[in-house]
Amino acid sequence: MTMLDMRVEAATIAPIETMTMAAALNRALADAMAADDSVLVFGEDVGALGGVFRVTDGLTARFGETRCFDTPLAESGIVGTAIGMAMNGMRPVVEMQFDAFAYPAFEQVVSHAAKLGNRTRGAVRVPIVIRVPFGGGIGGVEHHCDSSEAYYAHTAGLTVVCPSTPQDAYSLLRAAIAHPDPVVFLEPKKLYWGKGEVDVTRTTSIGRATVARQGTDVTLISYGTSVGIALDAAAVAESEGRSVQVVDVRTLTPCDDETIFAAVRTTGRAVIVAEASGFASVASELAARVGEHCFQYLAAPVRRVTGFDVPFAPPKLERYFLPDVDRVLDAIDSLNWEDA
Repeated sequence: MTMLDMRVEAATIAPIETMTMAAALNRALADAMAADDSVLVFGEDVGALGGVFRVTDGLTARFGETRCFDTPLAESGIVGTAIGMAMNGMRPVVEMQFDAFAYPAFEQVVSHAAKLGNRTRGAVRVPIVIRVPFGGGIGGVEHHCDSSEAYYAHTAGLTVVCPSTPQDAYSLLRAAIAHPDPVVFLEPKKLYWGKGEVDVTRTTSIGRATVARQGTDVTLISYGTSVGIALDAAAVAESEGRSVQVVDVRTLTPCDDETIFAAVRTTGRAVIVAEASGFASVASELAARVGEHCFQYLAAPVRRVTGFDVPFAPPKLERYFLPDVDRVLDAIDSLNWEDA
């Protein structure tokens, strides 16, 4: 085969595939491990089983037990080990099997992973990715569904990422693994099986939001699973004569103020949609930032549609706890339309 033939053959191989979010994450891990020998994956049941959600399926078979392996049921030990490896030139990607399982590791995350770079004036970096399957919508029992993003977003020194599409899951995970400092990568469990097109050549920068839908009357600001709720509400609102814009935050910290503020200033109304409890939440922070920086553009107060300020609901009550389209539409209706 000539070089010309090889180039033609390569050009005919489409980089775009339709896959689930779980498959996109798996592909991102495999591609990162193939590209860099310092990347390794470990956690509870991530090896032979391929993880509870099969995100690490096949990685041990392909890369061997030294690159993808199981650990004891000890989240603090998992993250502590990853920190030590990262300090010595590795790029560990660890899985916290469920969101609420990660709390025993919180001291390691907050006291060490988040602070080592600052403590050493940048001499010691900690390039680890902590993957956390999070959020509700799957009917999980206690400790298996939680929205823990505010804990991590509040912690200086951590980058916190949350994709809502298979494309962003792939691109943002690749970016997170390449990042020089610790990243908490929140994976919405409800979205693991949702499908979408993924272009493995496409890059997505950490710290950049995206406008998922254009609109002129009101801006819905969301992330993770709630982006889908916002988009569904926008479609219903359009049938009622209102043009609704949707912003997908994607990176919770650092927050892309530029994109969010520009979106709100074009519509003059804003609703934050997130499934976590509302008090002292990421939704609270987004509402505060919009209120401070876009006040003169607002035709109505910023509204929030969130989970309630109670422990995460059990399976039979989950649908009452999580934001839905009706609650978002009610918030939109409350936004002072008399002068519109």
